[in-house]
Amino acid sequence: MPRFVVLAHDWPEPHLDLFLEAGDALRAWKLPADFSPDTPSTILPNVPHRRFYLDFEGDLTGDRGSVLRWDCGEFEWMEESPVLLRVNFAGRRLIGIYEWAPGGGTLRKISVPTVATRF
Repeated sequence: MPRFVVLAHDWPEPHLDLFLEAGDALRAWKLPADFSPDTPSTILPNVPHRRFYLDFEGDLTGDRGSVLRWDCGEFEWMEESPVLLRVNFAGRRLIGIYEWAPGGGTLRKISVPTVATRF
């Protein structure tokens, strides 16, 4: 199964970066720093990132702050269309099925886990 990571990033303002493994790159979105997995939250699209960030923590080059792992695990695409993404997460904090629009909007948890967490 593909992997995901959520990194707490302190630049240019504190926020969380959600990265989903997608081939040779990571699809990326921003979440607010006070994100809670069980509460609907704003989610904004970000540019694709290198797979390197799946395993990275620390200072970023170019004075872009630093990142710390907030969550990680595996995920399964349940639906992937131009208007809706539905993902089943098996992480430590993100557990269950979430959905959001690829272009941003609101991230919502819509069900309990259907994939066993592996660690």
